[in-house]
Amino acid sequence: MAAAEPGDRAASVSAGLTAVHHVGVTVADLERSVAFWGRLTGSTPRDRRTMAGPGLGRLVGYESVRIEVAWLDFPGGVALELLQYLEPLEAPYPEGTAHPGNIHVCLRVDDVDAARDHALDCGARPVGGPIDVGAGPHAGARIAYVRDPDGVTIELFQPPATSP
Repeated sequence: MAAAEPGDRAASVSAGLTAVHHVGVTVADLERSVAFWGRLTGSTPRDRRTMAGPGLGRLVGYESVRIEVAWLDFPGGVALELLQYLEPLEAPYPEGTAHPGNIHVCLRVDDVDAARDHALDCGARPVGGPIDVGAGPHAGARIAYVRDPDGVTIELFQPPATSP
């Protein structure tokens, strides 16, 4: 049997991949991040707790670890897990989408201009856009980038208008 190629849908299905369950984001200040993301998405936090123990340490790769965590449910069914490491303390990554390992969260919106204004009112910082996509699979879409208080890039994606 040949090895699966990267991006091979059949291999993903055979491995039991069914959906994205959640996105986890490590933050510097859980209260600030819960307030920001809650206001941005209209979600209230659920299942807030502090986690610790040797099993968690083995999972995340730190011998001694304590994490405060809060969950928020995004529209569409994907959850956001916000994690503040209480132990160990690490320096934040530099901002910028060109850094290897950087991720961004893309939120589908009805009106990118209104969503960008709302994000800025919630405490996001502007990065770029809105831009109109002129070609490719998303031609006709409008996109803007903003950053949350921890520097996480948020893409605001307004899909192209559909033809009647």
